[in-house]
Amino acid sequence: MYIQNRLGLIEATETMMAQTRRLDQVANNLANVDTTGYRREDITFWEMLYKANNHPERVGKAIHDVTNLKEGALQQTNNPLDLAIHGNGYFKVETPNGERLTRAGQFLVNNQQQLVTQQGYPVLADGGAITVDGTDIAIGKDGSVSVDGRLVGTLDIVTAANLRDIQKAGGNLLQIANGGEEEPATEVTVNQGYLEKSNVSTMQEMTAMIDLQRAYQSQQKIINTIDDMDAKAISRVGKLNV
Repeated sequence: MYIQNRLGLIEATETMMAQTRRLDQVANNLANVDTTGYRREDITFWEMLYKANNHPERVGKAIHDVTNLKEGALQQTNNPLDLAIHGNGYFKVETPNGERLTRAGQFLVNNQQQLVTQQGYPVLADGGAITVDGTDIAIGKDGSVSVDGRLVGTLDIVTAANLRDIQKAGGNLLQIANGGEEEPATEVTVNQGYLEKSNVSTMQEMTAMIDLQRAYQSQQKIINTIDDMDAKAISRVGKLNV
């Protein structure tokens, strides 16, 4: 009785912790529903066999974060510095922590006449920052950048050999993790005067939040039931007639 109840409490607690983490993700997704180029976050659950200290092996809950790379809808802005990628590709930008990827193409021109992100990170073209010192800025479907009719470079648009290696790096930035390999993106088009919206569905996230809250309450009921069973077992200890 004691061992079964203890395992039940552990299982219920682990499930509640996982649901809490998922609920945090849902809240974060909803908070970024209007963030340009934002990628929806999710987690996967599975069971794993592990052994802690000298205790026997048992099945526990394992969690893995997943970034949803589905393309968001394009919104026309007519701003020549707004860029959106159609297809499986990412702009490369230089950050204080190294090169990162992004789908948020709401770019600006800084005091050095460089194309930069909203955070001031230089957008990379041909391996370095690109200068757009002029009035007429035109970006081709292939990412080529022309200023006043003069070609000044081609934006670095890349992807990962294995899309599962693309992970969140904070905000609307991504990175290639797990030792993954970067490669040039093919079959992509750059749309000038457009922005890619977040790929978060408000209805989907709200439904997930309701389901998570119900599941969490169910685990609470399980814990209360196990507590009642333990209380009854303790109250019967030492009694001759049970």
